[in-house]
Amino acid sequence: MSELDLTADVVIAGGGPAASWAAVKAAEAGADVIVVDKGYLGTSGATASCGTGVWYVKPDPEAREIAKASREALGGHLADRRWMDRVLDQTYENMNELAEISKYPFPVGPDGRQIRRGLQGPEYMRRMRLRVRRAGVRVLDHSPVGELLVDGEGAVAGLTGYRRQHDQAYQISAGAVVLATGGCAFLSKALGCDVNTGDGALFAAEVGAEMSGMEFSNAYAIAPEFTSVTKTAFYSFATFYHADGSVLEGAGSQRGRSVIARTLLTEKVLARLDQATPAEQLAMRLAQPNFFLPFDRQGIDPFAELFSVTMLAEGTVRGTGGIRITGDGCSTSVPGLYAAGDAATRELICGGFTGGGSHNSAWAMSSGTWAGRAAARHARSLGSRATSRTVQSAGGAGLRPTGTSGGLTADEVIAAVQREVLPYDKNLLRHGDRLTPALGILDATWAELRRGLRAEGGDVVRARSAAAMAAHARWMYNAALARAETRGMHKRSDFPEQDPAQHHRLLAGGLDEVWIATETAAAVAVAS
Repeated sequence: MSELDLTADVVIAGGGPAASWAAVKAAEAGADVIVVDKGYLGTSGATASCGTGVWYVKPDPEAREIAKASREALGGHLADRRWMDRVLDQTYENMNELAEISKYPFPVGPDGRQIRRGLQGPEYMRRMRLRVRRAGVRVLDHSPVGELLVDGEGAVAGLTGYRRQHDQAYQISAGAVVLATGGCAFLSKALGCDVNTGDGALFAAEVGAEMSGMEFSNAYAIAPEFTSVTKTAFYSFATFYHADGSVLEGAGSQRGRSVIARTLLTEKVLARLDQATPAEQLAMRLAQPNFFLPFDRQGIDPFAELFSVTMLAEGTVRGTGGIRITGDGCSTSVPGLYAAGDAATRELICGGFTGGGSHNSAWAMSSGTWAGRAAARHARSLGSRATSRTVQSAGGAGLRPTGTSGGLTADEVIAAVQREVLPYDKNLLRHGDRLTPALGILDATWAELRRGLRAEGGDVVRARSAAAMAAHARWMYNAALARAETRGMHKRSDFPEQDPAQHHRLLAGGLDEVWIATETAAAVAVAS
């Protein structure tokens, strides 16, 4: 079958809220827009399968001050208040748009006013897909990206990919690209995250973009042992127990996950949501019905009965690391390339700590808005050159091996990476004596896949996801070793204290040779 050859002013990779907002805002700015998604726009990704809180704060100075101060210490004081203000303003505007333009059915409080502090993912994304289509955006579902295209000056000029349902390769020449492909959860089976293998960061690194905050990537969510539903917020109402039924002291969902992880290394951990009042129990069922479905199917009352829990890695989905942002329009250091949502770093508003919704969901709609508008402006500045440039492919690992192919398969790469990043004692309970040998194995895995992994057609998707996971793991562990302290979610048991001398952000980059650098004051000023 022949390749599909398209042109657009702006092409957006991804299918979650960041991609949707970017598409709408780029189209509203007058751009011809195409969205390409690994899954189905509106149903794939972490948001579409669940409810999520939103960092929505009315423009009251006192309330805004409390909102900004609430996470600064948790994040190791690495956030930027100017960016916090920008996100709070943009989120407030976007949530109001959802109510007024998309007619989102927010719940109503006793005073008759809508409560706009959260969203039900399926309904939210259904309405965003409808809005994207009404904006005239072309959507290619089930069409994962394979690599970026660059022009002779190194600027991003489009992308290529593969349409799974049509068994057809495609190429899109464009004035600008927005990467909104989500974070990397390492195929841990966390709910909605199987599409989140960090592909966008791999593409960005291949054209020379940097990462930031990759040490803040060891997020783990609590889940019942019998399901992948990772709605950790409700575990603030839980008491945790040893396998013998005695209380597990120090365990908790907000503070104390490391206690749970450490205990899981040797025995089962049990939980019961026994701190919720009857009124809270009813509210919880209304707010997150899918949280309770697995319990109902098992015949378990989680408010009254003990159940076994596990912890699933969510990497940079609930972490804060990602592609480094260099300007207010969510530009990267590469001309024509923009990043939004979980694919981008969230250090600017969260520092070294975030959660499953709230700040992340606010960042997704805000960064998507800015990236879409900025990408449209950039494409417009190129004029007729936007879609007529001579381009070349930028992809490497999994596509163009440096040696003879026939080494590791994509599945073997994935398994090798998972062995080093999923275990609690390596990634969550970090120590240099465990990080160093794990990184050595990951480096060897990368070298072998770079030398020999080559895929074609539909197999490219798996190969590139495997390469992206390996790249993420190496950026993560290099940054984790470089930050010889405990800050934010990054906790080193061999360096348990926060070090004032390390009050800075860390950049990461490179693929065959990974590098780590301290972000300079000048660079911070540009990013801010």
